[in-house]
Amino acid sequence: MSGTVPGNSISDGLGRTGVLLVNLGTPDAPTPRAVRRYLREFLGDRRVVELSPWLWRPLLELVILPLRARTSAAAYRKIWLADPPESPLRAATRALAEKLQAAFAGDELPPRIDWAMRYGRPTIAARIDALLAAGCERLLVCPLYPQYAAATTGSVCDAVFRALEGRRIVPALRILPPYPDHPAYIAALADSVRAHVAAAGWAPERLVLSFHGLPQAQVDAGDPYRRQCEQTADALRAALGLDAERAPLAFQSRFGPAAWLVPATDAMLRDLARQGVRDLMVVTPGFATDCLETLEEIALGGRDIFLAAGGRRFDLVPCLNQSDAHVGLLASLIREEGAGWLG
Repeated sequence: MSGTVPGNSISDGLGRTGVLLVNLGTPDAPTPRAVRRYLREFLGDRRVVELSPWLWRPLLELVILPLRARTSAAAYRKIWLADPPESPLRAATRALAEKLQAAFAGDELPPRIDWAMRYGRPTIAARIDALLAAGCERLLVCPLYPQYAAATTGSVCDAVFRALEGRRIVPALRILPPYPDHPAYIAALADSVRAHVAAAGWAPERLVLSFHGLPQAQVDAGDPYRRQCEQTADALRAALGLDAERAPLAFQSRFGPAAWLVPATDAMLRDLARQGVRDLMVVTPGFATDCLETLEEIALGGRDIFLAAGGRRFDLVPCLNQSDAHVGLLASLIREEGAGWLG
């Protein structure tokens, strides 16, 4: 599937800025074979699993992939879209890029907006090739991760640099920095929570702020991820008028036996229900678009955990996805980081 966003022709792209949105990735189909191929690329990244390949590769190929590909494929089937058949993450990322292109339509020299996946397709290298072939002389890469982690933003940078390695002509390059407490980001999150609560017709006793987890060893090594998640949590609580008790911070998606960031989201959901919390919502501020980790792990799995432990009502606040607020946020960030580039 092409990652090209309809817009200006190649002939009028000369001298323009290319903007590449990069999301985490998705398998091409909810089948064990496709998921295995995707997980091999994802879990084979040294940024993601910081173990010696001599130790990790045999374990990955002989144990992890045969077991995880089948279970992950079953999870993907629960959330896979039917028309067209694709993952919600791919659909939302493409729609976000298309709406973002339209947001710059009034500019004298609008940037060309494209999108890619760090793992899976369309690849970063392929979409950079397309932007450069269209005459873009400047490249702004936008990792769709509000909080920095070496395993996410750092890995995107690695892939971008590899894609440009060996080129005779290398474009001017900028990477969008993380934006954990940017006012536009916090305002978009807060508005999305308020709108969802109003539409639901009930107010949660707790609003759990669930971020993707990270091995504790990576934070101990200097990764700023936890600190930036806390920045987001503090700013969002302030915008919503909530304290840490009403809006606790948690981390999800633990993988493997190593120590990960705590508190864990699944344990928190169970504990809150057992403590008498009846009505609860979860918001996932670290995810730009809904995906397996939000739609299956939280909306389905988290609901089961909370209700089984005694909760009454549970809901997930959708990610910003391709909402107008998200488009406006990214347009603002692109204009800020593209100062001097965009007409």
